[in-house]
Amino acid sequence: MIEIERVNQSFQNTQVLNNIDLTIHDNEIFGLVGPSGVGKSTLLNCLAGLEAYQSGSIRVDGVQLETLNELEMRQFRRNIGMIFQNFSLVGRKDVFRNIALPMECWNYSKAEIKSRVEELAELTGIQDKLKSRPNELSGGQKQRVAIARALSMNPKYLFCDECTSALDPKSTAAILDLLKDLQKKFNITIIVVTHEMQVVQSICSRMAILDKGQVSLTGDVQEIFEKKPDQLRKLIGVDDRKISITMDIEDFAKIKTYLDRNQADYKVTGGM
Repeated sequence: MIEIERVNQSFQNTQVLNNIDLTIHDNEIFGLVGPSGVGKSTLLNCLAGLEAYQSGSIRVDGVQLETLNELEMRQFRRNIGMIFQNFSLVGRKDVFRNIALPMECWNYSKAEIKSRVEELAELTGIQDKLKSRPNELSGGQKQRVAIARALSMNPKYLFCDECTSALDPKSTAAILDLLKDLQKKFNITIIVVTHEMQVVQSICSRMAILDKGQVSLTGDVQEIFEKKPDQLRKLIGVDDRKISITMDIEDFAKIKTYLDRNQADYKVTGGM
């Protein structure tokens, strides 16, 4: 379990995180959502021990991160895998070496590395790409390599920072399905940072909305999207006075004269 209590973080006199209180349960897929600049990635980096916070407490499985020394923090990070929007692959290394990199840094044996890399390559569907370089891969394939690398140390937590933002819809759907399958197989806790609502609805069981460095809402994803509280409406721009209708161009032409005559405010997207 991850427990965050009254965490504050500032950068150059700007409050980035403001009294964050949040609990993330074991073996769930949790979404941190909100527009750019509200502190989502900063909070994720604090959870991973990559950024310091000025006050408050973060406990991961009962361990308080702010009490760890440098060596203890390094050991702690072994339990965390991270994947990013830009993949962060090493261009001069082939896929095998990119996946193996964390294990090589921790001096695993060649036999252990080979076995683990081949296992993860098969699970992520890139077993035929192990000798390829990153520049020879599609965006979806690059993200599969990044996921395999993040899982190489058999972490308990997987942190995903806008990991589908650079992908097309088909690749996004495939990556989300893969993450769900891997979560079940390895019983890991996944935290997904995103501004894409379809990602949250597709993969997350619970979510938190961040607004100006604060948690404005937490709860069950399905319940939040069914009830559409004010915090969600603000985030997705829902306006009860507006409706969206999809129709053929020919049908729209029939009512356009009426709308214009009554000075109705409308917007047409696509097709005309």
